[in-house]
Amino acid sequence: MSVGTNGRRSAAPPAIEVVGLRKTYPGGVEAVAGIDFTVYPGEVFGLLGPNGAGKSTTIGMLTTTVAPSGGTARVAGFDVVADPIGARGASAVVFQEAVVDASLTGRRNLEIHARLWGVPKASAGATIDYIVGRFGLTELIDRTVDTYSGGQRRRLEIARSLVSTPQVLFLDEPTVGLDPRIRYELLDLIGSLRASNAMTIVLTTHYLDEAERLCDRIAVVHAGKIVALDTPAALLDSLGPEILELRVGADGDALLSYLRTHGHVGADAFAVGTTVTVPLRGSSARGVIDRVEEFGANVTATTTRPPSLDDVYLRLTGTRLAA
Repeated sequence: MSVGTNGRRSAAPPAIEVVGLRKTYPGGVEAVAGIDFTVYPGEVFGLLGPNGAGKSTTIGMLTTTVAPSGGTARVAGFDVVADPIGARGASAVVFQEAVVDASLTGRRNLEIHARLWGVPKASAGATIDYIVGRFGLTELIDRTVDTYSGGQRRRLEIARSLVSTPQVLFLDEPTVGLDPRIRYELLDLIGSLRASNAMTIVLTTHYLDEAERLCDRIAVVHAGKIVALDTPAALLDSLGPEILELRVGADGDALLSYLRTHGHVGADAFAVGTTVTVPLRGSSARGVIDRVEEFGANVTATTTRPPSLDDVYLRLTGTRLAA
């Protein structure tokens, strides 16, 4: 089935199917521990988690640059192990590390990529000119890439990936290392791809705003496993409209156990060190604070606010996304 920005699905086959996918590196390091997910045509699908969670290894397996240790994965119907050429031909990837040749002009980089991917020579020039204009590269395209800024080079990397008109585009941490203004501009550019193309996009990130702004659905990744998968809104709704964050002069786990035992908080409350986070769900912050004081804990700071995806991740894993 496919899903568009309106959320309605059709009977088209999935763009990506992953079942029990695993990767264990030499020495027994399990980077991806048996994950399952499906991405629908036209969907922007996010893999959200901190560095080391297994996001890039997953992208590596889906783009055939990393050999899976087990499980199966199909990209545009092609098995990444049994038919890697088919999977590569239907997709494109922008890795964290730059792959354009800095000694060549931007245009020459795009022309070489078009030739390598079998884009007909008769149409390659027009395709490149269209993408160059759309990505705001017209003034730069005939300069050598070593004169580009980081943001300009990143735009060229994404433009290069689109020359072959892929069905599936993989973006692995596309804005890492960019300053805030350039990062915002690049997000705007990626958002425009989402709005005007039918291609499927898979995005890895540890930036909360990127995931919320761009993705139809998000797989929350921790220690090589998917610990939650839903729309950004549904993930946030899992904690209700408002949370109370308390810093206390006591062991947070002991306090949380007391509050749960006496029915003052639900199973979705969580503690990390001396910080306790309580979804209010209609309860008053004052009421919870009173129960904390009954326990005998000194409250040193309180905050009431809407939940964030970082709170969702913290509840699921006990670790912040920035870790």
